[in-house]
Amino acid sequence: MQHPPEIHHIKSISQLVKLLGLAAPLHPLIALVDYTKVPAEMFPKWQKVSLDFYKISFKTAFTGQIRYGQGYYDFEEGGLAFLKPWQIVLPPEDAGSYEGIALYFHPDFIRNYPLGKTIHQYGFFSYDVSEALFLSAREKEVIAGLFAVIAAELDNNIDPFSQDVLVSQLELLLNYSNRFYNRQFITRKAVNHDIVTVLDQLLERYFEEENSLKSGLPTVKYISTELKLSQRYLSDMLSSLTGLSTQQYIQNAVIEKAKEKLSATSLSVSEIAYGLGFEHSQSFSKLFKARTRVSPLEFRKSFR
Repeated sequence: MQHPPEIHHIKSISQLVKLLGLAAPLHPLIALVDYTKVPAEMFPKWQKVSLDFYKISFKTAFTGQIRYGQGYYDFEEGGLAFLKPWQIVLPPEDAGSYEGIALYFHPDFIRNYPLGKTIHQYGFFSYDVSEALFLSAREKEVIAGLFAVIAAELDNNIDPFSQDVLVSQLELLLNYSNRFYNRQFITRKAVNHDIVTVLDQLLERYFEEENSLKSGLPTVKYISTELKLSQRYLSDMLSSLTGLSTQQYIQNAVIEKAKEKLSATSLSVSEIAYGLGFEHSQSFSKLFKARTRVSPLEFRKSFR
């Protein structure tokens, strides 16, 4: 079976709805698509897609198990998934996975509003689809209500207030999503703590196998790839659990490993810095003092 090799780049919302066999949207920069009205043959398998606009998918129900980070969960109430412009996605093989509705909006739609400057702060647009927001029954009612208001507004004739109303509803939807994601980090603490345990083991193994000598300090990209989580989701999850970003968490692990070597070995500060992956011992000493308020040598003296 030959798969489509190139990425299908969709530049406008009008182009998208035409490809889906739907009527042209009333507003060229925003559209709501009900996937129950889209024929299954409109979803080519294996075709990578890139959109020039945002997408918020609202599934009213999931069936079976859904992958979420390191685990799988049964969640029947529904959920939200977010895509930012120019992300490349591979549609699922099963066209049934498209059930639900999706809100598409172009960056130009919010460009002249405060949301146009703050939308990057909604980190879930950088999460992987597998890191979806799973909604409780009550949360689903809230989101369904917001989608209904947006749908009703899009069905009205466009007037001078239409865009103001739609942007305000869109911002409300994003703020609720922020709240619900924070709830999700809390309610899934047990699973997330398991991920942190795996992270700790990964960092310990990284230093034990002396990967830092070959590859330098462990990076956020390396850690997130090994954990099979998006960089933004991992950082937000760690921040919720520990108050630290992924970069700060890695730096803490580096400092703890440095303390171990300073207190239990006779290696020089330069040797320790090089062994941990620093190119320059001055960078190591600066970070160490910033985190511990003493220099590496002062720390070592405290043990002797």
